[in-house]
Amino acid sequence: ACASRPVPPPPAVPEPAPAPVLKSGLDLTGFDRSVRPQGDLYRFAGGAWLANTPIPPDRSNYGAFTILHDQAQEEVKQLIVRASEQANRPTGSDAQKVGDFYLAYMDTARVESLGLPPLREELVRIEAISTARDVARYIGHSQRIGVAQPFIWYSTPDNKNSSVYIGSLYQNGLTMPDRDYYISPDAKYAKFRIAFANYAENLLARAGERNAKSAATRIAALETRIANYQWTKTQNRDPVKTYNPMTLPEYQKLAPGFDWVAFFEGMDAPVQKLDVSQPPFIKGIAQLVKTVPVADWRVYFKFQLLDDYAPVLPAQFADLEFDFHEKTLKGVPEPLPRWRRAVDTMDGSMGELVGKMFVESHFGAAAKQRMLELVGNLIKAFDTSIDSLEWMSAETRTEAKKKLSKITVKIGYPDQWRDYGALEIRRDDLVGNLLRSAAFKHDRLVKRAGGPVDKGEWLMTPQTVNAYYNPTTNEITFPAAILRWPFFDMTADDAVNYGGIGSVIGHEISHGFDDSGRQFDGDGNLREWWTAQDRARCKERAAALVRQYAGYTVLDNRPLNGELTLGENIGDLSGMAVAFKAYKISLAGKPAPEIDGFTGDQRFFLGWAQVWRRKYRDEELLKRLVTDPHSPSEFRANGPTSNIDAFYDAFGVKPGHRMYRPPEERVKIW
Repeated sequence: ACASRPVPPPPAVPEPAPAPVLKSGLDLTGFDRSVRPQGDLYRFAGGAWLANTPIPPDRSNYGAFTILHDQAQEEVKQLIVRASEQANRPTGSDAQKVGDFYLAYMDTARVESLGLPPLREELVRIEAISTARDVARYIGHSQRIGVAQPFIWYSTPDNKNSSVYIGSLYQNGLTMPDRDYYISPDAKYAKFRIAFANYAENLLARAGERNAKSAATRIAALETRIANYQWTKTQNRDPVKTYNPMTLPEYQKLAPGFDWVAFFEGMDAPVQKLDVSQPPFIKGIAQLVKTVPVADWRVYFKFQLLDDYAPVLPAQFADLEFDFHEKTLKGVPEPLPRWRRAVDTMDGSMGELVGKMFVESHFGAAAKQRMLELVGNLIKAFDTSIDSLEWMSAETRTEAKKKLSKITVKIGYPDQWRDYGALEIRRDDLVGNLLRSAAFKHDRLVKRAGGPVDKGEWLMTPQTVNAYYNPTTNEITFPAAILRWPFFDMTADDAVNYGGIGSVIGHEISHGFDDSGRQFDGDGNLREWWTAQDRARCKERAAALVRQYAGYTVLDNRPLNGELTLGENIGDLSGMAVAFKAYKISLAGKPAPEIDGFTGDQRFFLGWAQVWRRKYRDEELLKRLVTDPHSPSEFRANGPTSNIDAFYDAFGVKPGHRMYRPPEERVKIW
């Protein structure tokens, strides 16, 4: 008989690998447990950090953004230094340009030995100005050297034909941060005006101006007149009022007496159609060109040139510039290390050249993929939010969803890097490198005016710790350098990621629907697509947000400007509300784990709050009150959160708690 063959046992099924235990992503050491989150979420999540973290002596403010910026700078520095140490770098190569720019910046001995002569050609050009036509021509030329006074020309997508670039004019011309510094009766600003006149006098005296005191007085008087013509930051937020396309005969009629042909000659550009952002300002400048003595314009231009280039001139100029712009206006005791200033300057001059190196070394595909998932959930949540808006009509809702569906998402770095082949960089010519970099950027803007818009262009470099929404291209962009903790952590549970970078994503999407961005359609064109009733309802809700933020005060009881900060406050409120919904989508119905003693919902709001840890010097905070469309960090953390019902549920916020707002006062826009 045949024996049966033994049947081998089935192979053992391996135990499934345990899911990785994710950390919370919260910095518990920065918490202040003596504060209740129901009373002050900002200080609960950051009070210990605020108490134990001094502002470095070379900074006007310090927080999460600064820390990430410093980290990115240190990484960029290593790449730049490595390029500068390469032997036999081919002329014109990326390594040669990056390396030689850095070496030229760091060669202080050569900077001191050269003195002022690197600017001689520009100073001679200014001394030759003798007529009003010469003044107009020089205003054009100033665009080419990165000084751009008293107004700025640039090319940007046409607000009502977003597929084409148009040349634009925008008010400028002031040395101090804002018109308030010149015309406000506040004693603090009067102190700055005295310091400004002293600075102008000393800077011109060191450059050999014979009667520097008289020159400084005339410059201060001219800038004050320019300030009086300027629109406020709040007025400039209106995309309708600041859109004024004109042909040559039209802007000649607007500003008679200003030689526009000479302006374009100086700019080395053809006469063209222009979008004049602030027509009364341009009219006022034309009047000043006709009536202010040419000699006053000469000293003004000379001072502006010296002021802009002082950081790369010998110490006698650079120290004066630092003392006024940083120590006086911002309260900063010490200058940044020179290498940091070099990296900052290179970011402005050849940012994508450096950015390409940064991305190759410090940004991985996994982070980009995880971000795309986050963005996808945010857009789904925003779409759902639009469906649930009880105050919006079906007609406007349809258009809003159409715009949302057309948003372009850019993450990490551009698909196509900018070509710097035409830019000449020399190891022995720091000032020349800056002049040529400015001309290189200017020529690119001139060349594209009137042509098709490059949809792939990035307005920030990959090493920038920030993000943006661009209404004329309807895009949201997140550079590589912001995709790090505390905004984004690949090893952390998603609650804090959604509270951090998720809310930032939601913030940028919301800019497409804030009081300014909502006026552009899905193709990026300035067009009224809201019904009159919906516009009124949206404005009513926005007005409530204006009142809320105008009730917050800083320094010596100075209120925030709720109108100036409205767009960013809408972004914060709507972005966080939508990010919370997106976080719930990401859970796919599963319960969130409790980590570090906090529920998932609590970690979401704590993740938001810890992003805004920041300290300011008083001078810096004063400046931001009149120049910054963002609210100070404390109010970015607490202000929007107090309007979100989920925050009340997460922490059990009740009447009597400081962050409590009655349900009828909670603002909901998106």
